Amino acid sequence: MKLASFVHQGIRSYGIVSAEGVVNLGQRLGDRYADLKALLAADDGLAQAARYSEEAADLRFDEIAFLPVIDNPGKILCVGMNYAEKRKEFDQHNPAPTLFVRFADSQTGHNAPVVKPRHSSEFDYEGELAVIIGKGGENIARETALSHVAGYSCYMDGSARDWQHSWFTAGKNWRQTGAFGPWMTTADEIPDPHTLAIRTWLNGRMVQDDTTASMIHKVAELIEYISTFTSLTPGDVIITGSPGGVGKKRTPPLFMKAGDRIEVEIEKIGHLSNVIVEAPEQALAAAH
Repeated sequence: MKLASFVHQGIRSYGIVSAEGVVNLGQRLGDRYADLKALLAADDGLAQAARYSEEAADLRFDEIAFLPVIDNPGKILCVGMNYAEKRKEFDQHNPAPTLFVRFADSQTGHNAPVVKPRHSSEFDYEGELAVIIGKGGENIARETALSHVAGYSCYMDGSARDWQHSWFTAGKNWRQTGAFGPWMTTADEIPDPHTLAIRTWLNGRMVQDDTTASMIHKVAELIEYISTFTSLTPGDVIITGSPGGVGKKRTPPLFMKAGDRIEVEIEKIGHLSNVIVEAPEQALAAAH
């Protein structure tokens, strides 16, 4: 089952994705589960949603605007340097997972603009597998960790390289720089998240091509590690790292600019597509 968050005629909702469009679960279940995060948090939420999985779509894709899959996550935890080729590119040797955070307001949805930070001339792409937590907990053992996963999605972790410095947070949290979607595929359809092809295109040119089998720290290990120091809750998102091929390490470097189209596709999940735009002048003025 594929689940998406969206806006229709100014109303935020969520639903089941089919080839024809979206079954509007907000109309059917919104009195019980206000949004997709609330649906995932309920013990019977996914089962209640599945009752409508065979119904005809209520809305065509051109009638909705996609939101980030989880647009109000309590936590977005990001893993850096988690693919072998990426570690080679950046000459990284630390065996521990590299972690940083994103804020919810740094996200945007499928087909929505990704905003290039005005103060960056090194806005880079990173296609990644996103893990959406369905069952919370602390000190989760890796042997049972995948049972805490509600589903998986695509993420384009836009990175202002010239703002990362020695700590990634400043380079990762500009408004609307992280694209999340188009939807999540529930975990029952992906029993092994390490068998998936992951690819990124910039203006139709494939710039990243790998498989999630190349992750150094696997999803279950990451959940175990993260849950030792923070409690995971339903709707939390773990972004699991990017393959090699990023623009920063190309010769010459390849960075995103206004008008570019960036796409991330992950096997069995979906195809995330966004166009890069410049930050509006008023946002710059407001910052001062």
